[in-house]
Amino acid sequence: MTTDVTTDTSGPGPIAPGDVGADVPAAPGFRIERDSLGRVEVPADAYWGVHTKRALENFPIAKRPISVYPDFVVALASVKQACARANAEVGALSQERADWIDAACQEIIEGKHHDQFVVGVMQGGAGTSTNMNANEVICNLALENAGYGRGRYDILSPIDHVNRSQSTNDTYPTAIKIALAFFLKHLLRELKALQGSFSVKADEFEQILKVGRTQMQDAVPMTLGQEFHGFATTLGEDYDRLTETIWLLAEINLGATAIGTGITADPGYAAAAIRHLNVITGLNLEAAPDLIESTSDAGSFMSFSGNLKRSAIKLSKICNDLRLLSSGPQAGFGEINLPPRQAGSSIMPGKVNPVIPEVVNQVAFAVAGADVTVTMAAEGGQLQLNAFEPVIAHYLFQSLTWMTQAMWTLRVNCIDGITANEDRLAAMVGSSVGVITALIPHIGYAAAAALAQTALLTGRNVADLVVEANLMTREDVMRELEPARLSGMLPDTGTSSIPIIE
Repeated sequence: MTTDVTTDTSGPGPIAPGDVGADVPAAPGFRIERDSLGRVEVPADAYWGVHTKRALENFPIAKRPISVYPDFVVALASVKQACARANAEVGALSQERADWIDAACQEIIEGKHHDQFVVGVMQGGAGTSTNMNANEVICNLALENAGYGRGRYDILSPIDHVNRSQSTNDTYPTAIKIALAFFLKHLLRELKALQGSFSVKADEFEQILKVGRTQMQDAVPMTLGQEFHGFATTLGEDYDRLTETIWLLAEINLGATAIGTGITADPGYAAAAIRHLNVITGLNLEAAPDLIESTSDAGSFMSFSGNLKRSAIKLSKICNDLRLLSSGPQAGFGEINLPPRQAGSSIMPGKVNPVIPEVVNQVAFAVAGADVTVTMAAEGGQLQLNAFEPVIAHYLFQSLTWMTQAMWTLRVNCIDGITANEDRLAAMVGSSVGVITALIPHIGYAAAAALAQTALLTGRNVADLVVEANLMTREDVMRELEPARLSGMLPDTGTSSIPIIE
């Protein structure tokens, strides 16, 4: 059956006050749908309906539809599918209607019709526009698959059937948490790969000695491999911390309906819905112990955001180091070479900039700003509901997406291609007075300090000055200044060879 695009297909119902032109047919290419505010023309080929149309008119803010986050669309369809199965199980929905809804949801889960999720990521109404967009698309898709025209809500209703036993206030935050879990899996996969790339470089640079620095001043020697191993270790710690946040997303309020009391839902519905949802998503979701609290509180989103910011800031610090270590190529540190990715200047020929670390820095800045937004939105809730979950969802989804992509480009377009400037590193170690720190147990701090000053003033080699001062033999000095010993890679054989300084 096809829809007559010039007639009212919304089915019987009372005419709302102010429903001007109730008997006027739709313009060509449109259908008429009604809500409590009146009649609205909706494009005949749209799966969405009147509630989505009003949201499009009311929230032309971000110019970004929710479909920019496919995992969120899949999460919404997963929730609706689980609810349809649970409603059929408890007898709140006929098996036929439940099957229609189930099949429509499955198409969306498989990646179809995402272009119909058109409401903006920024919206008022605590997510109602997103929930109704999902309800309408699922309903009209189910109607079409059953042989009815879009808009035949007398046969299948987006509210009475697709949204049965539900409220935006439980389905929307549940879908957000599911989507966050999906997003997090993508990010963790990229984070693990990035850690692996740093580990490979740590092994590659294991024997390359360099000058370590504290407070931007020369300190003591280390290896370039140790530096990159430190990067890998900190990313591993971030992986562990972010993995731990999964439990924040596991506790959901599905079945709470409006404010947590479960009004309109069968007593057995919530448990059935969560059971079906775990099968559909492969997650281990569980009902919140206090549905009133869970419906009103956004603390889990705030905690999750904080952990995400932690990871972003630490990654940004690594990128700061990469930019410093690669600075130059002639008048900077010049210790490592980043892969050249693009010409760096429209006026300075031959200039190549560290564009990949720079973009990762900027992603970190955005994630830190998003965390402030999430924090303020979590604080802004009142009484039994937080109306600001749309902005929380958008900024968390954006942060996860950007960080995942940033990690990918950092690994593929930067880390994997880094090389060491070994001659430069060796020259700096050779001229550094920091190596004299290793001789303090043998010549004392005062003598070491005096020789360091001499080396700085004259530019002479520290080892030569120590030998000339008859403080140590050449053989002993060179043994103590071996790269493996300087970097701490050579195990200490004991203290018996270290003389007592009188």
